[in-house]
Amino acid sequence: MMDTYKFRYAEAKDAGLILEFIRDLADYEKMSDQVIATEDLLRESIFQKGGAEVIFALEDGVEVGFALFFHNFSTFLGRSGLYLEDLFVKTQYRGRGYGKALLRELARIALERGCGRMEWWCLDWNQPSIDFYRSLGAEPMSEWTTYRLTGDTLRKMAE
Repeated sequence: MMDTYKFRYAEAKDAGLILEFIRDLADYEKMSDQVIATEDLLRESIFQKGGAEVIFALEDGVEVGFALFFHNFSTFLGRSGLYLEDLFVKTQYRGRGYGKALLRELARIALERGCGRMEWWCLDWNQPSIDFYRSLGAEPMSEWTTYRLTGDTLRKMAE
């Protein structure tokens, strides 16, 4: 395991690399058929519109993991939170502490920015990740149910 980890923020020129990580994550989650993102769409949404941020974990200058995050808001806390949308470490680099290092870096960013909390979702079947998050002291929010509107349902709601 490495003692020091290096990170870098993604730039617009990294849209292809971000998409590669997203596709790798989707493969792992058995959801590849749901990825419709393109490099151009990511470049616009993340960098031009500022919809999210991405940090990469590096080993010898090579991107081995990524985290895509953005800010949400807690009305009860009266301040922003950091929401982790995706975290993924390439298979061959797992077990070296990169996942924990990325979460630590995100926690550092959250505190530096005055965030009141950090949260994320995890698939119910992903026991290795659930065990990992629990080992870090993360608590599942089992009393909450996530709801979603997409596609035609979202369009109909907007009418």
